[in-house]
Amino acid sequence: MKNLSRRRVLRGILNGTAVNVSLPLLNLFLNGNGNAMANGESIPLRFGTWIWGLGMNDVIFTPKKTGANFDLPEEIASLAPVQKHINLFTRFNTYKDAAPLMCHHTGWVILRTGMAPSLQQVRPGETIDVTVAKKIGSTTRFPIISATATGDVRHSYSYESENSVNAPEFSPVGFYRNLFGPDYQDPNAAEFKPDTNVMVRKSVLSGVLDETKSLQRAAGAEDRARLDEYFSSLRDLERQFDLQLTKPEPRAACRRVDELKGEPSAGIDTTQVAQRHKVMTQLMAMALACDQTRVFNMSYAGETAATTKAGYDKPHHTATHEEVTDPVLGYQPEVSWFTRRAMESWAEFVTILASVKEGDGTLLDHSLVYAMSDISYAKIHSLDNIPMFTAGTAGGRLKTGLHIQGSGDPGTRLGYTLMKVLGLDIPSWGTLSNTTSKEISEILV
Repeated sequence: MKNLSRRRVLRGILNGTAVNVSLPLLNLFLNGNGNAMANGESIPLRFGTWIWGLGMNDVIFTPKKTGANFDLPEEIASLAPVQKHINLFTRFNTYKDAAPLMCHHTGWVILRTGMAPSLQQVRPGETIDVTVAKKIGSTTRFPIISATATGDVRHSYSYESENSVNAPEFSPVGFYRNLFGPDYQDPNAAEFKPDTNVMVRKSVLSGVLDETKSLQRAAGAEDRARLDEYFSSLRDLERQFDLQLTKPEPRAACRRVDELKGEPSAGIDTTQVAQRHKVMTQLMAMALACDQTRVFNMSYAGETAATTKAGYDKPHHTATHEEVTDPVLGYQPEVSWFTRRAMESWAEFVTILASVKEGDGTLLDHSLVYAMSDISYAKIHSLDNIPMFTAGTAGGRLKTGLHIQGSGDPGTRLGYTLMKVLGLDIPSWGTLSNTTSKEISEILV
């Protein structure tokens, strides 16, 4: 049995067409401990982001205790079931330097790119998920997948450049069809036959790419730069076609998802948003388990969250500016109600990833999730103390269950630390006051 591997297939001819029949998923595809593949290949490492809008109320969000076994104030009390899986980061700041403050925009851009934007329309650099995908996402069908529970395709927090936004999937049914529709190749299927439609599309695209060489020679320098960016996306598409024409490796945690019978109810009521968030998280988790992608983004609510509460006349964003602070409680109670719903969905997101068994652990154990908001105290659009979380141990590389305070350090320290943990060779990250080359050592194993 020494020559038997996951790559072993039975080959034959059917009606003149080559057919590969793969072996079923066997225990010998994992090593004896269940923590790697039998050939020594590591279980894939994943990276994702999660975002919610409009920050928090510091007096009932930030724990008094740092380190392990930190207290859970009432605004984050719902995190108790997942506390052992997460880290909370407070008292880290973002710095706009000479750039103008763009409400609900500046903060998340800095935390995801390391740079303060100069204009609302300007997207500096590339977001952290894109940087990571270049390291760990090149061998999957989708280098990155993004989804939003808001129902609004404009709520994207992932971009490759100023002109290249990675649009999120906003429809659960559309998300299902994209992930598990006709082009999906089940890695654990007994039979594999390349999709002839994909073969045709790849052939056409190859012809188009051949024509680009003469076009680039005839173009000026500025046009060549634009063409390079455009054609690089076409080459990414060609690579995806290649992957779809190759038998995927078996994945023990992968289970084919049943087709959604209908679209979850539309709307911006928090109950409806939470339902869409749960369905899309379940789809995303299985896409990861089936190795369709290793980099992902989920948005619970946009930066100016318009989520509503039954019986209350203001959406979340409006409430942050118009609700009076309760003199006894010391915070805005309705605003806090919305934040608590966001934290419940964050806990559910972590729980779903932790529920997928993979090897000797879970999908979450082999993942690293970076969560943040766009602002700290939304009433005054504060950039100081924007809350951040991580979830998962990145295959045992990180400690969890900790509350870390930054004492005004740049929030970019967390993004820098996570990229280093994922194996990126970067001496520093960020610009001007957001520049850092200092890892958060307290969470490192």
